[in-house]
Amino acid sequence: MPPTSLFCPPRFAPALLRKAGQAERGRGRKGLYGVRGKGEEIGGEGMKKIWVKAIPWKKEIALAAVECGADALWIPPGMGQEVRKMGIIPTVSEDGDLLLGRDVVVKEIREKKDEEEILSLSLSKKVIVRGGDWMIIPLENLLSRTNNLFVEINDLKEGQTVLGILEKGVDGVVVDNPDPNAVRHMIHALKGRNEKIGLLRAKIKRIEPLGMGDRVCVDTCSSMTLGEGMLVGNSSQALFLVHSESVENPFVNTRPFRVNAGPVHAYIRMANGQTKYLSEVKSGDQVLVVNFEGTNYPAVVGRAKVERRPLVLVEAEENGQTLSNILQNAETIRLTQPCGKAVSLVDLKEGSEILVYRERSARHFGVQIDETIFER
Repeated sequence: MPPTSLFCPPRFAPALLRKAGQAERGRGRKGLYGVRGKGEEIGGEGMKKIWVKAIPWKKEIALAAVECGADALWIPPGMGQEVRKMGIIPTVSEDGDLLLGRDVVVKEIREKKDEEEILSLSLSKKVIVRGGDWMIIPLENLLSRTNNLFVEINDLKEGQTVLGILEKGVDGVVVDNPDPNAVRHMIHALKGRNEKIGLLRAKIKRIEPLGMGDRVCVDTCSSMTLGEGMLVGNSSQALFLVHSESVENPFVNTRPFRVNAGPVHAYIRMANGQTKYLSEVKSGDQVLVVNFEGTNYPAVVGRAKVERRPLVLVEAEENGQTLSNILQNAETIRLTQPCGKAVSLVDLKEGSEILVYRERSARHFGVQIDETIFER
């Protein structure tokens, strides 16, 4: 049953760890595709989009889309001003931000030749695909050859199906349901399906205090829970799960929206599957929050705070390879153990197990590429 609340929950929290190992609230996005194996790239095609169709015009549907964070709203011509009164959201219309006929087209699949027409259109436009008696097989054929595909859906199961076809899924769905509560429920559920990241166990080799440096705190617009943090490292091919400041201590208040991520040179995993230098992270960016089970979700950056602080080098070993990360030298800086517990730098010793994420390919300007690069 869809929720009856008039307001969409702020987010469906991933695997919430509580004090006595309480129940998990899984998020499982897939960007939205399905669960992949360890170490595989998440969101290779980028974040999946959830559009909402408000045709014929229905204010309650539009409001549900805005409140629940839909990525775009499909509206009749002339209704853009009404939408702007509700909030900021891209519109799809003959006079919208995305123009029907120019940026977005609608095409039905009735026979084989329709596939070829959609392939051609998808090279320059987003194609909203409507199916006849056959839908899955034609979509598989299309997804093996192209992107820029959206599918209209009436219920959650349809959305979950098309977003998981060929373990790739269409680029987005268009929710077409006259019930505002059902629309809220569908947005909430589909945005809550995270593809898991394959985290690996690594053992601490050594910890060495360094000099001073400029480190970055990433403050988000989300409150993280125990077991959650961000992927940060000296190399984009080896990122450590740095825990959020959600752990209580007797000296400073918790800052569950924050990860004290590391120095300005370090890489951080972004929500779109790319990496950035911490020095480049800014307000409005979306970073990837990951929990100890690999469940993840995007979090909007409120600010990135750079301050001069003492640093420490952390070296670990995974599968015979040495990985390294530099962090602020402070008791409140924590990595994440395989069980989800946050472990302070001061409690780490040789042989301690922590979680890391490995990539086999390299990065060029944050984008994954098939190239041999060594970072030491």
